[in-house]
Amino acid sequence: MTDARLDPISGVAPALTGRSVASQRWSGLCFLHWRVDAALVAPLLPAGLVPDEYEGSSWVGLIPFVLDRATVLGSPPIPYFGDFVEVNVRLYAVDALGRRGVVFVSLEASRLAAVLVARGLFALPYIWSRTRLTVAAGEYRYSSVRHVNRAARSEIVVRPVDRRVLDDPLADFLTARWALFTRVRGRTVYLRNHHEPWDLFDAELVRLDDTLLEAGGFPGLADRAPDSVLFSQGVTTRFGTGA
Repeated sequence: MTDARLDPISGVAPALTGRSVASQRWSGLCFLHWRVDAALVAPLLPAGLVPDEYEGSSWVGLIPFVLDRATVLGSPPIPYFGDFVEVNVRLYAVDALGRRGVVFVSLEASRLAAVLVARGLFALPYIWSRTRLTVAAGEYRYSSVRHVNRAARSEIVVRPVDRRVLDDPLADFLTARWALFTRVRGRTVYLRNHHEPWDLFDAELVRLDDTLLEAGGFPGLADRAPDSVLFSQGVTTRFGTGA
């Protein structure tokens, strides 16, 4: 696939063309990313997708944040079940039409009902875990431990830096993602989202103790420093059915 066929990377989301079916607030996000060989990513992608690359590398993200104010089909924000800390491992892919999107390897969440609904409706690999965020002395500490496999866990401590990230093509490549791909009933599905541009800041990784990357197919990755660490206070995101 030539670059001319790829959707351009833009920090501004294209408008949703179909019905908005859900919304969520994402707050206190940390974006940790590592460069990896595209050959490591390709076998983990749904059929019909290839790794999306930046400067010859594919990328693996470890992204913790708070999800709240979730709505479905115009409902009021869902209490309790629509409010939890999430930690996900994600990849970046392109389909035959040149459309870019996220592919989730795993998504840790503390609300079992939300896990079951996301797995049932969209085949997203949510996993029931004990997740938590504490903020103290300018540091954000995210933690996650799976209920069924306590060896699969993550502890991430970051300190945002008062330095805004502007006009950074790599930051846009890693964060300006306006769709996800998932495999539903034997078919690769493309689902759009829309939110305001990220307000991104540099961040310092204070501590990382993680086995989610290894469980997702990337052994040893957490043993080296990430190639990008970013932070955002958050956005409100809407999801649509149109391509």
